[in-house]
Amino acid sequence: MTLLLSWIQRAGASEAAGQGHKRKGLLSIFADHCSFVTGQRLRRACQVGELYSNLYSERTSGKLIAALAGVFMWENEKIQDEEIHRCGLELQALEAVKRLNSSNAVEQQGSGWEVVMEKKDFRVWKRPIPNSHLYEYRVLGSYSDVTPRQFFNVQLDTEYRKKWDSLVIKLEVVDRDFSTGSEVVHWATHFPYPMYSRDYVYVRRYDVDVDNNLMILISRAVQHPRVPETQDFVRVHSYQSKMVIRPHKSFDENGFDYLLTYSDDPQTVFPRYCVSWMVSSGMPDFLEKLHTAALRAKNLEVGIHDYAGVIKSGDANRQPSQDRHSGETTHTGGPGQIYA
Repeated sequence: MTLLLSWIQRAGASEAAGQGHKRKGLLSIFADHCSFVTGQRLRRACQVGELYSNLYSERTSGKLIAALAGVFMWENEKIQDEEIHRCGLELQALEAVKRLNSSNAVEQQGSGWEVVMEKKDFRVWKRPIPNSHLYEYRVLGSYSDVTPRQFFNVQLDTEYRKKWDSLVIKLEVVDRDFSTGSEVVHWATHFPYPMYSRDYVYVRRYDVDVDNNLMILISRAVQHPRVPETQDFVRVHSYQSKMVIRPHKSFDENGFDYLLTYSDDPQTVFPRYCVSWMVSSGMPDFLEKLHTAALRAKNLEVGIHDYAGVIKSGDANRQPSQDRHSGETTHTGGPGQIYA
């Protein structure tokens, strides 16, 4: 019996060893197969990638290469002439609001705008942004004690903005497109406690349309390789601001109307109504500071750069006047933010 058990054990061990060799053989075959399949898939992926690469347009490929190389593509990111034109048409469409002298005129147009506040010099509306928890804001206002040129220049002069806006932490031009006068600006600003400070990177373009008696400023958020995100600020990726100014008479005589349309996503966790309240309450304060800054420029208490020194809208080679309107400071160039 003992011998029989010993033989059975030896036979079982031998069989187990044989099975082990078979399993090893199967595993080896399976591994080789997987390696072959993986190699085939990699080759196919490379072939597909090469095919799509050949199908891409020259512009798309250039954009990809530029992104990898850390280059800002002005051709793709710049504010187009058509956007400037549409912005001017928005004010013309809303001038009926002023003629009717009715705060409900916008709602009567069925555009979804809701009155937020009415002040002596301006009215504010808001409307929900589709598929978002945010609002878009619109301000229609007028001033009679400053010139359009002064109001226009004050918003564009970054050095002066650092003086009259105490919320500014950083405001600098990081890139320029000399053919259109556009600039990419990095702007960091304090937000109400307890929120962290925010920063914006945006492209901005301005235009003086002498034929239609309009001054236009447009800015919107972009990504730029020279300004990566940091832990110092919360980056605002969704932002747009448009302002149109129409003089009552001329660019250098007191009196004008303006239309400001603004939206951004400040990346807050506060409810929609809280953000709406902050924007609505902050708007009058900002406009008052902007107005006061324009008055100081009018009275030659400060020197600001003259951005409105152009001959005719649409001149691709136009350059702003190099004159400064008195004052002690020197300008390093670049626009500031309208409102945030």
